[in-house]
Amino acid sequence: MAHDAPSRHALPAALADTRAEAVALRYASGAPAPQVVAKGRGMIAQTIIERAREHGVYVHQSPELVSLLMQVDLDERIPPHLYVAVAELLAWLYRQEGGARAASHDARI
Repeated sequence: MAHDAPSRHALPAALADTRAEAVALRYASGAPAPQVVAKGRGMIAQTIIERAREHGVYVHQSPELVSLLMQVDLDERIPPHLYVAVAELLAWLYRQEGGARAASHDARI
């Protein structure tokens, strides 16, 4: 996953089908919780997903998580009952990024 700066991470989640929905989250280090920065259905969802991919941001497909996140208002932080699910996604993502960085470093040596 790409990120805006070392302390900010975008986490789009998407369900790709005819009723596509997408939610983009941003997390800044030290913030109390990730924030919903974009969400939508149909064409808006596809635009969110396309822009994420254009910027190298990881797109995670989880219909259940998207359904829950669609209930959160724009610019609001995720509610406490979603902390564990989003934290697990963040932890997995950090491990993936670390592995990719290590592989890139090994390739340059």
